Amino acid sequence: MGNLMDLRPSFLKGRAPAKTPLDVLQKLWRSVDLPDESLSHVVLTGADPVLPSSFAVGAAAQTSMAAAALAAAEIWHLRGGARQQVSVDMLHAAQECRSHFKINGITPNPWDPVTGLYRCGDGSWVRIHANFAHHRDGALALLGCPPGDGATRAAVERALGRWNAFDFEQVAADAGLAVAAMRSFDEWDRHPQGQAVAAQPLLTIERIGEADPRPLPKYRHDARPLQDIRVLDLTRIIAGPVCGRALAAYGADVMLVNSPQLPNIDNIIDTSRGKLSVLADLDTADGRIALGNLLRSAHVFVQGYRPGGLAALGFGPRDAARIRPGIVYVSLSAYGNAGPWSNRRGFDSLVQTATGFNHAEAQAAGQEAPKALPMQILDHASGYLMAFGAQAALARQATEGGSWHVQVSLAQTAHWLRSLGRVEGGLACPMPGFDGLLETEPSGFGELIAVRHAAQFSETPARWTRPSSPPGTHPTVWPFH
Repeated sequence: MGNLMDLRPSFLKGRAPAKTPLDVLQKLWRSVDLPDESLSHVVLTGADPVLPSSFAVGAAAQTSMAAAALAAAEIWHLRGGARQQVSVDMLHAAQECRSHFKINGITPNPWDPVTGLYRCGDGSWVRIHANFAHHRDGALALLGCPPGDGATRAAVERALGRWNAFDFEQVAADAGLAVAAMRSFDEWDRHPQGQAVAAQPLLTIERIGEADPRPLPKYRHDARPLQDIRVLDLTRIIAGPVCGRALAAYGADVMLVNSPQLPNIDNIIDTSRGKLSVLADLDTADGRIALGNLLRSAHVFVQGYRPGGLAALGFGPRDAARIRPGIVYVSLSAYGNAGPWSNRRGFDSLVQTATGFNHAEAQAAGQEAPKALPMQILDHASGYLMAFGAQAALARQATEGGSWHVQVSLAQTAHWLRSLGRVEGGLACPMPGFDGLLETEPSGFGELIAVRHAAQFSETPARWTRPSSPPGTHPTVWPFH
């Protein structure tokens, strides 16, 4: 078992590090003014390291998930149910955050061959995210490499030998591509975006409009905490979809809204468990009308578009509050809503690289080449933090009224992960298997084997009652109960 070391950046010195996952959860819980009484009903088991990392990735997985689950139990209590125990095991939570699944006996490979870290001509490193064809082909075009599936890492390496890493990062960002140069923690702390992120709380819940309190659906003894709560899920990739999947596990009617014009990755098979899945092209009047009709009777609206993206289509936070007074609107971004990178594209792996984690993990491993964290914890923790914030805002709406905007970013989650300290000897931890954690179920994609949910409820067990389904499987109308 490892011990937490105080290897925090200078701007965190002087703050006592959280000594246990319960300390971390208590601070998170109290940050959004939820009642302390709930904290006496949570059980957290296990200790870092549970995966090979010098960071407290297990604690981040466990506490973010526990916050979301405990918030669901609080909603249950507000609806008239008795307080119930919520328990989360650290190893199980961390394993759920590894995005492991099989479809028809095959484990999909999520990475394009071009995706990854490259040494540039100045000796620095850059990460290219090429899982979407338009991002891959844009990066290849910048480098003068042949486009398409035939591109090779060797060609990219040769081309980047003529670049400075930070120059390529900037040129790629100007072109709207997904690239990040590797920084150390100190370099990130001096960067204007790093300073903007450090000045922000982990998540924000802001009142953005007036509305009468909307009573939560009445308690039913056979229901789950979020039964009859309607959630629109306009997210892709991992973090946002994990939020919707968690809310579905706690009983919400979650409708995943995909555009027929936008690509997805295979993770949609795993993250669509429990959801309805529809298509709506928001670039068309029909698509905007369909979404507006759904929004008028929704409780929660979750979106992962770049800042300003949905506002340009008439579905920004204040638009949604006007269309549906009392809405809880949840926004995910890569680098937060302030600073020079607030509109920049980013994914978990890129944020790890830009904010110093790949450099710090490599140092801990005693190697020169950058080293990634053992799972995309920024994505998964952000997803559970989104679900936590959504439910905290839902509780506020039910008691105080108003429309609410919850904001989470990958970079702010990264900042929080750093604050949890380092795990001595964590990299020596063996990568565990999934024995006893998997469940098999039918899906619209075929037979799905995936990790069952790690949060356990004593009275209302979390479960997914709808099979994972391909986009467009369902009509764009809410189901009747």
